[in-house]
Amino acid sequence: MTDGDTLASRFRRLIALHGPISVSLYMGEANARYYASRDPFGVAGDFITAPEISQMFGEMIGIWLADMWSRAGRPDRVLYIEPGPGRGTLARDALRVAARFGLRPEVHFIETSPPLRAIQAEAVPGAHFHDDVSQVPSDAPMLLVANEFLDALPIRQMVKTPRGWRERLVALDGARFIPVAGTVPMDAAIRSEWREAAAGTIVESCPAAAAVMTEIGARLTTQGGAALIIDYGHAQGQTGSSLQALRGHARADPFTDPGEADLTTLVDFATAAQVAAAQGARVLGVAGQGAWLCAMGIEARAAALAKAAPDHAEAVAAALHRLTAPDQMGDLFKFLGLAAPGWPEGAGF
Repeated sequence: MTDGDTLASRFRRLIALHGPISVSLYMGEANARYYASRDPFGVAGDFITAPEISQMFGEMIGIWLADMWSRAGRPDRVLYIEPGPGRGTLARDALRVAARFGLRPEVHFIETSPPLRAIQAEAVPGAHFHDDVSQVPSDAPMLLVANEFLDALPIRQMVKTPRGWRERLVALDGARFIPVAGTVPMDAAIRSEWREAAAGTIVESCPAAAAVMTEIGARLTTQGGAALIIDYGHAQGQTGSSLQALRGHARADPFTDPGEADLTTLVDFATAAQVAAAQGARVLGVAGQGAWLCAMGIEARAAALAKAAPDHAEAVAAALHRLTAPDQMGDLFKFLGLAAPGWPEGAGF
């Protein structure tokens, strides 16, 4: 790719012609370019997600899905839906375990990346592919799992200036991208509890995540089913910029080389739950990943794996620690459980 073809060069031309662009546009275009051009997962990629750390992660989700389905009356036809399914590892592990309990759903993946679709089709033969949730069939209960999906959706940022709230934009300082405050007053877009915050305070919102959660909540209400939303984030909304970049398993500057690193932000689980509930879905709760996995029996599963393969016992223990320990993924990552009206309560919440 020549310099004239890079996303950075296109952004520079756009900013030079029309002025600063929104953080939302910057992040959305950068991630679209990034995911469309590569497989970013695993040791050879830029980051490792929980399903790639250990099969135990997907297995616990498979047990939860099978339990919900069974206590809901074991409907004959059910849809497994996963937006952003990575390499298909979570679905493969979850569906393998669910099948032991009689749950064999239709599989529907929401994926726009051609390279990832090819990998997913190999991991889960027979999967159906869609560009967004709205294209998935709506005539059967759904079991939806979204793992590290919301964090990559583009956000808006607002910053408090001495003149009031303004949208945070991306401008140029020479050839470098830098965040700046816009000129249009945005006070009306700020929640009342934050309007009097100190200058320099940043708040984030994610209209794209709200749209996804609206669709999920509405579908649960009309179709029946249950959903797990898994990501890193806050149980309650917080201030501050959480925009970050991951490249080669290390933190990078999000304003350098757009489209060449994974841009993510912390998920506001309180808002996600409220949006789904507004559509009639039941909120089962929000739990830390470590607590949820332990409630589902991951420690017993780890012991069984170590006993069956003593040579791998140390690796199993390391994976268990990474997934559940408070100073690893156990507290920062969270599970949001949702269900349709009339569906049972979910284990682990």
